Amino acid sequence: MSEVDFISLVHKSTKRDYIARVLERPKEEVAELAKKFAYDYWDGDRTTGYGGYNYDGRWEKVARAMVEHYGIKPGDKILDVGCGKGFLLFDFTKVVPGVEVTGIDISEYAIEHGKEEVRDRMQVCDAAELPFEDNSFDLVISINALHNLYVQDFYKAMKEIERVGKGAKYICVEAYRNEAEKVNLMYWQLTCEMFCTPAEWDWWFKHTGYTGDASFIYFE
Repeated sequence: MSEVDFISLVHKSTKRDYIARVLERPKEEVAELAKKFAYDYWDGDRTTGYGGYNYDGRWEKVARAMVEHYGIKPGDKILDVGCGKGFLLFDFTKVVPGVEVTGIDISEYAIEHGKEEVRDRMQVCDAAELPFEDNSFDLVISINALHNLYVQDFYKAMKEIERVGKGAKYICVEAYRNEAEKVNLMYWQLTCEMFCTPAEWDWWFKHTGYTGDASFIYFE
């Protein structure tokens, strides 16, 4: 596994008040709402999620960096596991016209309110049981999604990603390197189920047989 960072520019563009996150509303209340991955998580109050997740083109630079790094060309097939509203999928089609994109997400709301141009290429699905043939995709990605799974489902999802990907793979998950980042992560997160250091994530990648790249989001 190689560590390749495509996400930091997007992640670090958001300012976070960690203390306010836990003081504004009871954490158990907002986490329960967020874990439904419905309106409250995507388009409700900021305390329960994104506070309105709308397309603004910020993912285009991520799509472009991945295309250049992995040599994606027209006709190649990309799968996004945990695609949300499909903004990154759409940006892939802008960067490489003719690329074939597919997205899956556990959130029915996200798919129903996804980017119109790619909505017909997204479906509600469990990452632990992907409805695709072996070696179906030239690039499989998952950004900010797999840490929301319990370990048994994470294990299955990693096996599935490895199974359906015939080429490059890239995963980004939340992590912490010290106690300050651990506390910030605990304060900020709403849906995370796996709390790991980079070394622990590397252990998981090795023991699931993952052969792709990865990077980590830190709450500094």
